[in-house]
Amino acid sequence: MPDGRPGHRRPGGWRRRHGGRCACGGTSTGQPLGARTLRQLALMRGVVGAKLATGSVDQDAVELLGYLPPDFAVPAWEDAFPAPLLALGAAGGVLATGHLATPCFVELLDDWDKGNVEFARPLGHRLATLAQAVFSEPNPAVVKAVLAAQGRIPTPAVRLPLLPASEAATARALDCLAALDG
Repeated sequence: MPDGRPGHRRPGGWRRRHGGRCACGGTSTGQPLGARTLRQLALMRGVVGAKLATGSVDQDAVELLGYLPPDFAVPAWEDAFPAPLLALGAAGGVLATGHLATPCFVELLDDWDKGNVEFARPLGHRLATLAQAVFSEPNPAVVKAVLAAQGRIPTPAVRLPLLPASEAATARALDCLAALDG
C-alpha cells in the first residue's frame, strides 16, 4: 500500500470496515459539489470517499485530488482519463470499461503504484482509446454488446429508450480490446 492508508485503492473495503458512506460529487446529485465542500464532507464521521461525476477533469477535481483528507478515497471516474486521474491521486477507479479489460486496469494500477510510468502511460493511452470506442454510443449499449460477443452475458439487450449498439461500434470496441492483448 503505497501511502500506508488501510484499504488504499479499495474504497468499498473502507465502507465495509468503517460502516462508512460515500459522498457524491459532480452533477449526479443535481448540484455540483466543489473541492471545498467535498473536503468538508470527508471530515464527517463515516464518509470514506466520493466518486465525482463531472464528465471532465476540472479545477475542483485537481484541487480535491491534490489535498485529500486522510482515509478519504476518490476513485477515477472518467473511463477516458484513468491514467491522468491516478497521477493526480485517484484511488482505483469506478469505470464501465473495467468490465471489459479488468486485467489491463489492474496492470495500470500496479504500474502507477510501483512508479512504472513508462509502462503505465502507454497502457493508459490504449485504455483511453477503448473508452472512446465504448462511449461512441450511449452507455451501456457497447459494453453489453461486447460482453455478449465474448459470451460473458446472454444478450446485448438494453432497456428503452436506449437502442442496442451498432455493429460498427461493437467491432471497434472489440478491435481496441484485441489491441490491448496484442
